[in-house]
Amino acid sequence: MAADMAKRFWRRSHHLDRMTFRELVAAYVQHHAILAYLALTGLSIALYAWHPAAPLPTVASIVLVLLAYPLIWYGLHRWLLHCHWMFKVPALAGVWKRIHYDHHRDPNHLEVLFGALHTTLPTLLLVTALPGYAIGGVGGAAAGFATGLLCTCFYEFAHCVQHLAYKPRARWLAVMKARHMEHHFHDEDGNFGITNFAWDRLFGTLYTRAERPAKSPTVFNLGYTEAMAARYPWVARLSNGVATGHPRRRGR
Repeated sequence: MAADMAKRFWRRSHHLDRMTFRELVAAYVQHHAILAYLALTGLSIALYAWHPAAPLPTVASIVLVLLAYPLIWYGLHRWLLHCHWMFKVPALAGVWKRIHYDHHRDPNHLEVLFGALHTTLPTLLLVTALPGYAIGGVGGAAAGFATGLLCTCFYEFAHCVQHLAYKPRARWLAVMKARHMEHHFHDEDGNFGITNFAWDRLFGTLYTRAERPAKSPTVFNLGYTEAMAARYPWVARLSNGVATGHPRRRGR
C-alpha cells in the first residue's frame, strides 16, 4: 500500500517554490533515494553490530567522514558537477545531465534535486567506507558508510529547504539560503557549499550578489550553450534543446 501511494505521488512533478514545508517533508520521506539511504544505514549498523571495530577506530572513522564531507562535497560540486568535459563525451553526457545539468535548468524541480543513486552510492563507498576500512576494518567501513549516508540525508534535506519559497527567520539560515540562491539564479561559478561555505571562503569562491553585479549568462545551463550543443549535441538531444532564461519564463 505504501509503495503504491509513493508511486502515485511521484507520477506528478513537484516544484519546491510551490510547496509548503509540510509538503516537502511528505515528499522527502517518500523519495526512493532517501529510503535507499536509510535502508543502507540500517544494514551498515547491523554489519557493525555483527563485526564491530574497536572504539577508537570507530570514532576516528566517524569523525573523519564528518570533517571531510563538506570538503568532498565542495570538490565534487566545483570540479565535477560544474565541469565542461563530461558533456563532450557521448557515454557521459547523460550522466552529467542527470547529476547536475537538470538541476540547474530548473533549480526548484524536486525530482532532479536528489542525487542519482548510481552515482552517489559508489562515491560514498569510495570516500567513506574505504577510509573506514583502512582505519578499522569491516566495522570501521560500516561506521564510515553509515555516517556518510546520514550526512547525505541531511544535505539533501537542507538543500530542499533552501529551495522552498520562504525567508528563514534565523539570520544564519537566511544567509545560507541567499548564498545558494545566488549560485542558482545569479552566478553559478561560486558558493558551491550547501550547509557549509568555509571551503568557498578558503578557495576564494564565496561571493555576494553585490560583489558580482553582472548576472552570469550561463547560470541555467552551466556553460552548455547553443554553440556547445552544436559541437556536442548529446545533452541537447536528451533535454529538448538548451536551457536559456528563468525556468518559469521559458516559452512565454
